[in-house]
Amino acid sequence: MITVINATNRPNNNTKIFSAMYLQMLEKKEVKSHLFSFEDLPQAIDLLELYSPSKNLFKQIVDKYIISSEKLVFIIPEYNGSYPGILKLFIDACNPEIFKNKKIAMVGVATGRAGNIRGMDDLTNVFHYLGAHILPYKLPISSILKIIDNNTCSDESTIAAMNKQVSLLIDF
Repeated sequence: MITVINATNRPNNNTKIFSAMYLQMLEKKEVKSHLFSFEDLPQAIDLLELYSPSKNLFKQIVDKYIISSEKLVFIIPEYNGSYPGILKLFIDACNPEIFKNKKIAMVGVATGRAGNIRGMDDLTNVFHYLGAHILPYKLPISSILKIIDNNTCSDESTIAAMNKQVSLLIDF
């Protein structure tokens, strides 16, 4: 199982366009996968609940989307030169052991020209610390507002790069 993670809870985000594309590419290759969007996290996160393993909702989310998956794909928007704080909060609230030996791919998305390379590097350091294995082919997608039209990306080079990463992840 592969979980594609839309790593922002910001309403009306453009990251979900690339998350949905990635999921479709996996499904086209008949890979069992599902999407987890941080938009689906409870709007009012009870910080104390996150650190209590006996609490139900957060545990259900982690069991369904993280523990059950062999591989994770993080679609990461650039927030202030790195990755979203909600992603760090989510990782910190999880038992660190659940990421050990997970295989992780990363796609950075940004309105600027660097495609969130720094955010992917920052997140790589966190996941290396947790014992995860990172697919070396990280995918920065830049200037997303120029390649999105009607809630879809039709940029051929972006689609080709995403397809390449999907194939590499399947073999990873």
